Amino acid sequence: MQISPIAQFVTFTLLAASFDLAAEQEVTLASLKLQIEALQKQVMLLEQAQKQEAQKREKTISQANKSPEQVQPKSESGNNALKVYATMRPTYGYFDEGGETFYDVRDALSHIGLKATNEFMPGWRAELHGEWGVDLSNNGDFGKARRAYVALGGPYGRIGIGKQRPPQYLLIAEYVDIFNHANSPFAYDPESVFFVNNMLTYRLNVENFSWLAAAQFDGDSGSNSADLINLGLSYDNDGFHGAVAYLEQSSIDGNLTTGEDEVWAVSLAKEFSNGFYLAGAYQDRNYQRDVMSQDREGHTLDISSAYRLSQQFRVKLGYFDFDDGREAFLSQKYHGFNTTLEWLPDDNLRFHLEYLTKDYDYLNDFDSWTVGFRYDFSKEWRF
Repeated sequence: MQISPIAQFVTFTLLAASFDLAAEQEVTLASLKLQIEALQKQVMLLEQAQKQEAQKREKTISQANKSPEQVQPKSESGNNALKVYATMRPTYGYFDEGGETFYDVRDALSHIGLKATNEFMPGWRAELHGEWGVDLSNNGDFGKARRAYVALGGPYGRIGIGKQRPPQYLLIAEYVDIFNHANSPFAYDPESVFFVNNMLTYRLNVENFSWLAAAQFDGDSGSNSADLINLGLSYDNDGFHGAVAYLEQSSIDGNLTTGEDEVWAVSLAKEFSNGFYLAGAYQDRNYQRDVMSQDREGHTLDISSAYRLSQQFRVKLGYFDFDDGREAFLSQKYHGFNTTLEWLPDDNLRFHLEYLTKDYDYLNDFDSWTVGFRYDFSKEWRF
């Protein structure tokens, strides 16, 4: 059968259209695949950026209240390290104290220090640490030593000898000590320990648990054996901290031991992912004196909280209650609260406005408004 020219033309046209359609479909499918791959890459990049931002936010929260000696700067790798650090913390304020009102420049524990470490074999490290106060309210005088010790750390724990932070502060007070004030924590401050000289310490970290033990041996005063014994256990995990501590310390008047202070303490703290921080510390104090009629019981309670309003602004609030177990004119009992607004333009800069009030049971009350600056510096070299 013979096909007419018109039929041939129609046939060829339909075949060409079919080929064009198939080719167009292949192009469209390839284009869709490319678009899907590009979208998948964008989603992965967004997820990585969100993860990095979350990690940065958690790091900012955890480092916000650290002193410069606690922050580890970036450095080159090596077995030996030397770090120098400084923090200057002047304040200016209005004070209503002892029935008097006045203005004054004060210091919120400015200090400088250096720390050297030597990892002389895998898992073993020697440490040297010195730190000294700088009193900006008194001619900028170079003050007394805060820390001066050497330590040896290894697989079986860490041993230190010299003037150091005791477990009572490291496990109990440090988590409520978030304010820009020389007397913070305000209930813990009057009769509790911050630094202890002539001290032997031991620390062992096992997963999320930390065991701490310390004893003071001062041959120039007190007893011929330990003048202070401090034990503690803490659990830390995912922004949560819980600890219990026991302290027994000789009460010394001059070179005479007049009795012992026995203290049981507990602390709880939690950092939340939304930027909120809450911590509490309680101490039950038993003042045992050689003269029975002078025995007494007291306590300290500190509650501290902080909330980051934005990347650069944070508000803090604290409540405290101190009871020394004394009565009438001998007593220093008080309670109160303080609130602080902070501006943090950079990781090492802090500016604050703070209001503090103390309500004494038997003495004149205390109130203050202060503004203050804090500039931290830290530099580490590895070699």
